[in-house]
Amino acid sequence: MLENIRSKLEDGIPVSFSEAVALMGFKGYECMELFSLANRVRSGLGDRVDLCSIINAKCGLCPEDCKFCAQSVHNDADITPHSLMDEEEILNMALMMQEEGAARFCIVVSGKEANDEDFNRILDSIRRIRKETMLSICISLGTLTKEKANALKRAGVTRIHHNLETSKNFFSNICTTHSYDEKIRTVQVAKEAGIEICCGGIIGMGESARDRVELAFALRELGVDSVPINILNPIRGTPLYNAEPISPLEVLKTVAVFRLILPGKNIRLAGGREKSLGDLQCLCLLAGANGLLLGNYLTTPGRAPKEDIRMIQHLGLIPGGVHV
Repeated sequence: MLENIRSKLEDGIPVSFSEAVALMGFKGYECMELFSLANRVRSGLGDRVDLCSIINAKCGLCPEDCKFCAQSVHNDADITPHSLMDEEEILNMALMMQEEGAARFCIVVSGKEANDEDFNRILDSIRRIRKETMLSICISLGTLTKEKANALKRAGVTRIHHNLETSKNFFSNICTTHSYDEKIRTVQVAKEAGIEICCGGIIGMGESARDRVELAFALRELGVDSVPINILNPIRGTPLYNAEPISPLEVLKTVAVFRLILPGKNIRLAGGREKSLGDLQCLCLLAGANGLLLGNYLTTPGRAPKEDIRMIQHLGLIPGGVHV
């Protein structure tokens, strides 16, 4: 089966849905062969690993009811909400993460959408970062209008981050206060503005392997540029705190299958990787991933960026930025 898929990919024929579902069922030595093929496909994009970082510029008090999220007012997680950081705070974090090795920097704001006052302040921060750093700028603001997407483009944003989170069929198990179609519309609005799209999801929320494949195919249909794969890190006070942990092998298979479904895209290992994979994190970079999220996440800590840089170099890969 893998040899047939390899031949198809070399001929520019995409992996089919049924093939991808079958790959997710691989066990034992078959998995090693799957990882090897995914790594071969990844190597066609070069040996540079795309490194980005984020800042939780506005934290908590989100009206949406996403069951995985510590920032939702519907949940009871132990976090300290704060209003939008000022321009200097955001710029200083960008400068620090550039020094740590990040090539991209994403400003993340909690809530379904940014109000006008916050949005204008964010535009000012984007202009400062663009002027005073070498970083590519990404933004995660929730729902976007055409006008706001165009304003972000003019200010210097290169990517919009807006996760679908999971498959359309499973989404209602995760969130009920906004729809899957709303998420897709925001991705489309950003694309229409000529901005690259960073869009992926979270695995390990109780979804099936088929749901993960459905997510990957939705991303392929949308033509996104970068695909972050997060692994659920259950947070006390959220409905998913007692979720059954996903195994490291399932994480690795998911990364590999995403690579075969999305052969030319930047696939980024993101939140939850330290807890779910531990010392096996490096294997994701040998199973199809070509990007990492450096440093801390929104409400949970990551590991020191220098450890990730060292891991990348030990694999013979190059830390930096990748353009797809």
